[in-house]
Amino acid sequence: MSLRINSLAPNFTANTTEGPIDFHQWIGDGWAILFSHPKDFTPVCTTELGYMAKLKPEFDKRNTKIIGLSVDPVDNHARWAQDIAETQGTAPNYPMIGDTDLAVSKLYNMLPEEIEGGSEGRTANDNATVRTVFVIGPDKRIKLMLSYPMSTGRNFDEILRVLDSMQLTAAHRVATPVNWTPGDKVIISGAVSDEEAKSLYPDGWDAPRPYLRIVAQPN
Repeated sequence: MSLRINSLAPNFTANTTEGPIDFHQWIGDGWAILFSHPKDFTPVCTTELGYMAKLKPEFDKRNTKIIGLSVDPVDNHARWAQDIAETQGTAPNYPMIGDTDLAVSKLYNMLPEEIEGGSEGRTANDNATVRTVFVIGPDKRIKLMLSYPMSTGRNFDEILRVLDSMQLTAAHRVATPVNWTPGDKVIISGAVSDEEAKSLYPDGWDAPRPYLRIVAQPN
């Protein structure tokens, strides 16, 4: 099954470090971030999991749950968490999925369906494509997919910035320009006519081109 932006995020049941979950039920009525890892006890992923734990309060403020996945058993995740705490200063404070049968990795197009067997005997290189961040909205649809190579640590500050943009643009009929950060000016959606924009933004807007209408960020 091919996944794209606005595809329904495939539902699944899985065992995690916080017990079994039904993914859609676990998400509830908020946002969610699923980020995947090719193997436990890998160096780049160790740094990522620790940093995500430090950022969790920021995601909590945005009504966003975070969940990790690694192609190894949950028992291994628990032992890895000790290393993460000792080397990064914070252990994972969110659930970690144990994808031993590769079911979730295949469901989310991170591994080919035709691969046989489970996680045992597979190396990180075998699972190198299990390095994707999925942001999922309250409607259970995929809002963002971002894949990284194993050698490059993910920028979770950028994921937080993108989440702010998506939540803002979901609530208001605007878009965010290049390098936008919260509080910067935004762009009035092309779906909003000038007449409608006048009622939404009575103080007016800047328009260097008719299709580029720049206005202060809505509260």
